[in-house]
Amino acid sequence: MKRLILAPLVLLVAIGICQAQIDTLKQQAQTPPATTKWTLQQCIDYALANNLTVQRTAYTVASSEVDLRQSKFSRLPSVNGNASYGYSWGRGLDPVSNSFTTQEIRSSNLSANASLPIFNGMRIHNTIRQNQNTVAAYEQDLAKAKNDLILNVASLFINVVFNKELVDNARFQLESSQKQLERTRKQVAAGALARSEELNLDAQVATNEVSLTQQENALALSLLRLKQALQIPASQGLDVEVPQLNPQELVVDQTRDEIYEIARQTMPEIKSAELKIQSSYFAVRAARGQLYPRLSLNAGLNTNYSSTQEPRFYPDGGFRFSDNPVAYLNKDASSGVYTLSPTGQYRNTYGFSNQIKDNIYRTLGVSLVIPIFNSYSARGTLQRTAIQSQQAKIDAQLTAQTLRQNVETAYNDAVAAAKTYNSSLRQVQAREEAYRMMEQKYGAGSANSFEYQVSQNDLYRAKTDLTRAKYDFIFKKKVLDFYQGKPLEY
Repeated sequence: MKRLILAPLVLLVAIGICQAQIDTLKQQAQTPPATTKWTLQQCIDYALANNLTVQRTAYTVASSEVDLRQSKFSRLPSVNGNASYGYSWGRGLDPVSNSFTTQEIRSSNLSANASLPIFNGMRIHNTIRQNQNTVAAYEQDLAKAKNDLILNVASLFINVVFNKELVDNARFQLESSQKQLERTRKQVAAGALARSEELNLDAQVATNEVSLTQQENALALSLLRLKQALQIPASQGLDVEVPQLNPQELVVDQTRDEIYEIARQTMPEIKSAELKIQSSYFAVRAARGQLYPRLSLNAGLNTNYSSTQEPRFYPDGGFRFSDNPVAYLNKDASSGVYTLSPTGQYRNTYGFSNQIKDNIYRTLGVSLVIPIFNSYSARGTLQRTAIQSQQAKIDAQLTAQTLRQNVETAYNDAVAAAKTYNSSLRQVQAREEAYRMMEQKYGAGSANSFEYQVSQNDLYRAKTDLTRAKYDFIFKKKVLDFYQGKPLEY
């Protein structure tokens, strides 16, 4: 009786927990931060709270948790109740006495039954273990979805920072050209330089203005893509905070094999694949349980009411017979008159509550179901789950191979980016010195504007290549750190 009372209470608590989880998922959507400039962490937090793919994966986890709770509750008895009330006319059976009668009958039936599984081939136990591993696997899938989103947002964020520096470089080049143009105009006006020098520098200023516009357009596009990843309107203002980055502090000091071994232990996709193998193993065992007999304990409680049982005969003399019929019609042979024997009258005193109370009957039994032939249903299910188990193992191998390939590619990219950055750094140092010397020559009149423009353009391209190499190396190195379970911070 305690288990019968406890089961509905536990079910209500579980439903409340599930609803609370769903409400939490709905309330996770945030409004954009009020800060003027967004940090990378703010972008990541906002994306995780509002990304639809992450939310859909979270609902998948919640759904699997419902399946797990349901499988656990299947260990408890199943209890059902039934109530009916109706009218009938014409000749039919009295539902209480099972005798034929021809009259209007009002009848009611109340019943309750319970069934408790005792043995079913360990299907419930294995199903619970299967769902436990499934929930854990879906939780890892959710972590994988978050990781993918974090990497994507970080890539878009660093691209915005990269374009911001390119805009600064283009603006610096334009300002330098404009200053040089002003000096040249003064020298041309004084007759120290030819008019062609001024025209060449004027064309260079126009070229630099075009370059600045192109870089500003590239920055606007990168901001738009970041907004789209954050799922905020394009019309909303957004700017990012440029982090303090020092590529020289980033060193690739581990081999690709060492990084891969760490990734195998930390990456959620590997854990998810392994948990799905375990889930498929218990799914096979649960399916095999369909081939075994099923034993269950059944109990029932039933009562009924019929309007035909309401009349009770009260004979003259004041006492009441307990059973019907208690009076008989006797026909006088000579007169043909029918009389009650014994004499008295019927009264509708055996009402609904009395009948419900008196007609209660209880049942208790054990049922055994032995599967003999079921159109190959059980064995077909078993074979399908066995095939799915093998597929889960292959999926795990493919996941491990994909992770290894990603780590190897990221390692090679990081090493190559480090070399490119070091080469670009030396190139910028050389171009800066060459440009400084060219400025001195141009100011002294020993170099013309064409040579000055070439030197300036070479320096601009070198700085652009350095900026690209710097952020490329930083991101590639952070990806390697991410595969090792380190937080993605700038």
